[in-house]
Amino acid sequence: MRALTGIKPTATPHIGNLLGMIEPALRLQDTHDAYYFIADYHALTTLHDREKMRQYSREVAATWLALGLDPARTVLFAQSDVPEVAELAWLLACVTGVGALERAHAYKAAQEAGKDINVGTFFYPVLMAADILAYDSDHVPVGKDQKQHVEMARDMALAFNHRFGEVFVVPEPLIRDEVATIPGLDGRKMSKSYGNAVEVWLPSKQLRKKLMGIVTDSKGVDDVKDPDTCNVFSLYKLFATPDQVAALAARYRAPGLGYGHAKQELFEVVDAQLAPARERYEALLAEPDRLDAVLADGAHRARRLALSVLGRARDACGLGRAPRWGAP
Repeated sequence: MRALTGIKPTATPHIGNLLGMIEPALRLQDTHDAYYFIADYHALTTLHDREKMRQYSREVAATWLALGLDPARTVLFAQSDVPEVAELAWLLACVTGVGALERAHAYKAAQEAGKDINVGTFFYPVLMAADILAYDSDHVPVGKDQKQHVEMARDMALAFNHRFGEVFVVPEPLIRDEVATIPGLDGRKMSKSYGNAVEVWLPSKQLRKKLMGIVTDSKGVDDVKDPDTCNVFSLYKLFATPDQVAALAARYRAPGLGYGHAKQELFEVVDAQLAPARERYEALLAEPDRLDAVLADGAHRARRLALSVLGRARDACGLGRAPRWGAP
């Protein structure tokens, strides 16, 4: 079975990325043939700064490696290093209705926000489908907010297969129910676009300051509190052990716990988990040539598979053999 997922290099990865997608994806290394990519083509819909694109791409690569991705077992690559996905997106676009793209959550959200929408934003689900289908992906570990895109990829695969024969593997999303939506500092879904994210690699002092800014209600130290409705506790239980979760929940339900105390407990469990990986991350960023070499090797392996899948699709459409410009 093959698993695939990607992260856009539009900012430093945050805890929502870590819990909702990265950690579940890393566990799949033991059970799947894993292909994980840096979605730089997708980032171009909003990021138009050359140096930031390169820096964020290296930060994403270093994040995967620092958290345990093994490049000997798992293919890690930049999306744009496999140009075959762009051609495959065109083939999929020709079996996809405009109405389906108009119903995409990201496009509708951009409309509702009054944003200046480019064609790339509208076309986003088609390129994402190409990313998934280009590698015969069986499973796609994603956050709950990305489930629709995987469902759209399924629809495109089925539509293409119906017209041209059994070309594409039809993928399934993998979502951890307990972390399907990670709360941000204000209680909404953690998102870079909301400005409520907690970046994974903040130094300890900055991490503590950020977590101390979590929005809570106005109950005082002597008031009994409900842990199940608290943003602080919602994050705490994603990092703490079951015994720690039970102990803090009991303190919530008795007088004497202030939200500042709960935030300090949260900081301590988060920092304890991230500190060792933070050191590895900083060491990796100091070796950009090493990161680039890992991505180059991953691109070589990914292109071989993408060329094979694209060749099937082109043949099914009657287009002939896929060009192999600079291909492995």
